[in-house]
Amino acid sequence: MRHTIAELPASKIREVANAGLGRDDVLAFWFGESDEVTPEAVCQAAAESLLRGETFYAHNLGLPELRAALRAYTQRLHGPFDDERIAVTSSGVSALMLAMQLLVNAGDEVAAVVPLWPNLTAQAQIMGARLTRISLQPRHGRWTLDLDRLRDAVTPATRVLLLNAPNNPTGWTLSRDEQRTILEHCRRTGTWIIADEVYERIWFAGGETAPSFLDIADADDRLVVVHSFSKSFLMTGWRLGWLVLPRGHLDAIGKLIEFNTSCTPVFVQRGGLAALATAEHSVPALVARLRHCRDLLVTGLGALPGVTLSKPDGGLYAFFSVEGQNDSLAFARHLVEAHGLGLAPGAAFGAEGEGWLRWCFASHDPSRLSAGLDRLATALSSARAANESDTLSG
Repeated sequence: MRHTIAELPASKIREVANAGLGRDDVLAFWFGESDEVTPEAVCQAAAESLLRGETFYAHNLGLPELRAALRAYTQRLHGPFDDERIAVTSSGVSALMLAMQLLVNAGDEVAAVVPLWPNLTAQAQIMGARLTRISLQPRHGRWTLDLDRLRDAVTPATRVLLLNAPNNPTGWTLSRDEQRTILEHCRRTGTWIIADEVYERIWFAGGETAPSFLDIADADDRLVVVHSFSKSFLMTGWRLGWLVLPRGHLDAIGKLIEFNTSCTPVFVQRGGLAALATAEHSVPALVARLRHCRDLLVTGLGALPGVTLSKPDGGLYAFFSVEGQNDSLAFARHLVEAHGLGLAPGAAFGAEGEGWLRWCFASHDPSRLSAGLDRLATALSSARAANESDTLSG
């Protein structure tokens, strides 16, 4: 086994989840997905495809009709571009790995804005890259990016800058001005940008989408944008995503898809077509439900003593810290084992997330969130009582 693979840390989210396996009394909010099932129209389209016998290999880059639909969908949101820039992939995370394989050689430098879903930084390490971490900072109740620090970190030696905005786990996102500054800087340094924008539609701050690099970039910019059907279309288990590439890169990405997965299953792509056909009403309705869940959870967390958090503008998560709880993995394990509350430890997202917890608020039943808040309140009360007892006995 390559030593790089052996040294990759196991998922701390999975470690907490494994502690709750087999228990039906656990309220689980640890994974990044809604508990709503995929809409019936999407399932029906896939089922009909299977019944028609569409069980064979397809084009590496995806069904022509799905690529055309994705171009129309993206153009409606971000303006015109040609259809020779889209490749369909077997999930968003596969799209991210394909982008890394396309761009990164062993020994290259990859800079990443963190904290970040660990799969993204692991992909760079699997490719043998040297990783530079640029940390967001919680300031005045908001997560912020120090642009001067980013400019100092991203030099002509930096092959790729990896950005996820809206961000998992913090909910932070880039403003349009910040995107322009970063794009112009990377043009000067010759650095590629891999923009993970899978949460662009899960956006609560006005407009249909979060700011996207596609709104401001040229077709020949060194920019790869990654998308997924998982979050906005309630299709996490379907494993369907897509890439938007600069002109002239489809042949290369087609080779990589062939060597990784060959193609995306046709019936899954038919489900994607059905999802896009209903997107104009289904996505805003989902976002409205998620906004209600976000507001309920953020208000409840903010009322608990010792809790610090930033209200997320996008994504599926509340990222918060609890005074005195500095070991997020141990605290998350305690919450699931003693109180039946399943949250993701901040340390799962890198050292920058230590001391924080991530709570996925994507629930079809907001009462689950209220019940979870009650369990967290009980846990914090018990911890305070134990501390007071220790103080008195001391």
